[in-house]
Amino acid sequence: MASEPILVVDDNPLNLKLTRMLLAGEGYQVRTAEDSRQAQEVLKTFHPRLILMDIQLPGMNGLDLTRLLKSDPAMADVLILALTAQAMKGDDQKARAAGCDGYIAKPIDTRSLPEIVRSYLEG
Repeated sequence: MASEPILVVDDNPLNLKLTRMLLAGEGYQVRTAEDSRQAQEVLKTFHPRLILMDIQLPGMNGLDLTRLLKSDPAMADVLILALTAQAMKGDDQKARAAGCDGYIAKPIDTRSLPEIVRSYLEG
């Protein structure tokens, strides 16, 4: 599964850098975006197999972007995993209701993230 394309959308530059390094180190093709607008621009030329989507983004939030992407037939095959630091009871259901295929609470566990990503890609 290595070399699979992955998009990471997060407004925190440190999270973007860490996640990109972890996943690129596993052999994935990783692109990043700092907000929904930038993610939409990246998606014009890059078709990821999986998107790690921060929920709290400036402008359009990650759940609204997920709904928009999941409504596009060209994006129907893309897995979207919600990322949030605001992990509260019911957030996972909100993410799934918006179309997310999974949910990961922040801070990201650097030891388990590659395995979590792999499990979704192989699933």
